[in-house]
Amino acid sequence: MNRRTVLGSALIGAAATAASAASAKQPAAGSAARASGRTGPLNLITDVEGIKIGQAHDADVRTGVTVILAEKPATAAVDVRGGGPAGRETDVLRPENLVQEVDAIILSGGSVYGLGSADSVAAWMGMRGRGYGMGGAPGVPPSPIIPTACLYDLANGGNKQWEMEPPYRRLSVQALEAAGDRFDLGTAGAGYGAEAGALKGGIGSASAVMDSGWTVGAVVAVNSVGSVVAPGGKTFWAAPYEIGDEFGGLGAAGLHASAEDWGLSKFRPRPRENTTIACIATDVALTRVECLRMAIMAQDGMARAIRPSHAPFDGDTLFCLSTGKKQIDNPALRQVAVAQLGNVAADVLARAVARGVYHATNYQGVTGKTWREL
Repeated sequence: MNRRTVLGSALIGAAATAASAASAKQPAAGSAARASGRTGPLNLITDVEGIKIGQAHDADVRTGVTVILAEKPATAAVDVRGGGPAGRETDVLRPENLVQEVDAIILSGGSVYGLGSADSVAAWMGMRGRGYGMGGAPGVPPSPIIPTACLYDLANGGNKQWEMEPPYRRLSVQALEAAGDRFDLGTAGAGYGAEAGALKGGIGSASAVMDSGWTVGAVVAVNSVGSVVAPGGKTFWAAPYEIGDEFGGLGAAGLHASAEDWGLSKFRPRPRENTTIACIATDVALTRVECLRMAIMAQDGMARAIRPSHAPFDGDTLFCLSTGKKQIDNPALRQVAVAQLGNVAADVLARAVARGVYHATNYQGVTGKTWREL
């Protein structure tokens, strides 16, 4: 039996098993259809073993930083779909390049100014011996690998008169020192100054525990040109993937789509002013190439949750991390496992997008911008 036959049989078997399980879980007639699935204990990306999150914001500036900290260097990849990205060290993550692991990922506000958030994280980690080193010669500091993506929040009414001292170096250190398992959603971290279409955006996160015991998580800063809700109501586009009542429990009954009806999107989008930036993670040991495939598949989560997505006005960027805590035991099913992980990651990311907007609150003295006020 050749490799194609093995993989084909595995896929057919997996599909049949999934179809049987789905049939067994069909809701009774007249009941509301709900997504099946199980979240991690916190329903956050930190349910993935080996991942911590730290956040900080500046209410006066209306911006913030989210640091995804790998407790040990993690295999990573990146997929960029938006037409106006702002990133740092994303080329390091190309599969053919030397360094295969990263020490942290940063999501930040501030557009090009926010890229400076990685400077202080690098210094903080270098002081502690974290980073890539060629032999560890005395007196030669290591080089922490910290890919970064930023969103545009410069025109949200905050005080941006920082001259030579943008706040991002300071905020990223505060975020690092606050890193842990729990963190705020909504108007926090990199999502503090974000806007999701015509609504207040924010930081969202979600997780899923697969039947295999593998965990997938996502964190996202939602600052999209597109709308996260269907026209004429407040039903999230991500409603079919909701587990429990994690973003309101309205169900999918209100969903309807027209290709030219953007609903509560930004009315006059301008280039480089919109970006949804995210990181997904799994505890499964993957190669750099497998992480890239998972990231490519997971980008569909943005399309499931935001209309339109990946537009010329957006800088949509998605990182993927593998902490390597669990192994894929059957080599013949390895690519099937990657496909399963990628599909779960897309759903988890869609849920995280909705949760970021669901939990978002107005700035002090501002009303009428949040999902809860629709």
